[in-house]
Amino acid sequence: MVRIRVLVVDDHRIFAESLAAALAAEPDVDVFAAGSGPAALRCLERAAGEGRRYDVLLVDADLGGLPPGARPAVPVRDGQEEGLVDGISLVAGVRTAQPGVRTVVLADRDDPRRAALALQAGASGWVAKDCSLSRLLTVIRGVLRDETHLPPALLTGVLKELTAARRHRTESERLVESLTPREREVLRCMVAGLGRKAVAERLFLSPHTVRTHMQNVLGKLGVHSTLAAVALARRAGVGPVDLAGDVVERGGQLA
Repeated sequence: MVRIRVLVVDDHRIFAESLAAALAAEPDVDVFAAGSGPAALRCLERAAGEGRRYDVLLVDADLGGLPPGARPAVPVRDGQEEGLVDGISLVAGVRTAQPGVRTVVLADRDDPRRAALALQAGASGWVAKDCSLSRLLTVIRGVLRDETHLPPALLTGVLKELTAARRHRTESERLVESLTPREREVLRCMVAGLGRKAVAERLFLSPHTVRTHMQNVLGKLGVHSTLAAVALARRAGVGPVDLAGDVVERGGQLA
């Protein structure tokens, strides 16, 4: 019998333990639980190192207390630990770290916009938390066959959201294409979270020149803040500049 390894990721302990217990009663399911995004990533990394990869993650849509209607967060640094602060961002992080793992988002309510965001982040399904165990097992086994599962009531709304997102992405790509090669390089540094001084040092430019480039980037993109520029860049598929191997100074110490 081929066993399915499932990781439940939910910061509501009673729900997580109850769901894990119900799934564990299935003869072909091994189930574990994690209470946060960083904890889930540690479980994935540890299991992969031991040759016991998980097959499916069941991720709470409201992991970390993301307010209703808010956009998912990007990975952030929490103290000395790289963390993820909401469920949809965790989905994106898992897709990057372990693309072979399937993720299913568990939600308290139908939300076409957030379901579309979850699919864009790499989720294979969106399921109501109060669905039956048999339905959840059908979804778990289905995503392992590369199926995508959504509640029928969400299909129309999700398709509209994905179509709108595609339009926004096309417009964002057009705006990014209007930048000069140097401005695109500066934008990639902005996406990586580098400040003006760090960009200047990396590109061997003066802070004044970098400031001018950043102002030009904001003007051409039609936005008024670095945060908005980064959001638009991500929609257009612009990734951060590669910081691998860079030595960054924080508080007088080398990191």
